[in-house]
Amino acid sequence: MAPANGGRVSGLRLGGVELLRQGERFGSFPMVPWCGRIRDGRFMNGATEHQMPLNAPPHAIHGTARNGPWNVARTARDEAVLTYDLVDPWPYPGRVTQVVALAEDSLTLTTAVETYGSSFPAQIGWHPWFNRNLGGEDVRIDFAPAWQEERGPDHLPTGNRTEPRPGPWDDCFGMPDGVDVTLTWPGQLELKVASREQWVVVYDEQAEAVCVEPQTGPPNGLTTHPRQVTPIEPLEATTTWSWRRL
Repeated sequence: MAPANGGRVSGLRLGGVELLRQGERFGSFPMVPWCGRIRDGRFMNGATEHQMPLNAPPHAIHGTARNGPWNVARTARDEAVLTYDLVDPWPYPGRVTQVVALAEDSLTLTTAVETYGSSFPAQIGWHPWFNRNLGGEDVRIDFAPAWQEERGPDHLPTGNRTEPRPGPWDDCFGMPDGVDVTLTWPGQLELKVASREQWVVVYDEQAEAVCVEPQTGPPNGLTTHPRQVTPIEPLEATTTWSWRRL
């Protein structure tokens, strides 16, 4: 874990083999309080418009929590609990809690967002950078989404749904029965990324790594599929990575 670097999982070694791409920007980081891009960095909460910094011009991308230090609330041999207080430029006070639980054959990430006052829209997601190659053949990505969000020239969903298309991808897919994606490094390892959430972004346009990103809504979802965090109802989501050797 790297609490000081956006609360990310900095590495995951299985039998001496590192699954996650190494580097300050990589590993696996939580996307919160939004996932992917916000069009022009703007979103509404009721009648109030907010402007986020354009860190992926002309858009804002991947939330604010990956840019700041997290606090370590508790650690054990197989678990860590981290917290992050939402601060400027996010306009609403709140807290993010992340629980990282390691088992013999799985890693479970649970993230929750709660408010200290006003209700606000939010999203939760995870952005792992899995190494494309572990020393053998390149990884294979297998999944069966119900649809693919049509991607516009600005890399945001247009609102239209299409039949899933072959990669390479930097695209969002709908899986209404829950995210279920299998990564296979032939002859080495099979890893399943699962979540009860219904949205997943798959990115495999980089030579070094591939990303499988379960999330609570699509890119630009603060506008198109808002999930409200209220004083009596936080937003919580979980993903589990489970693996077996081949």
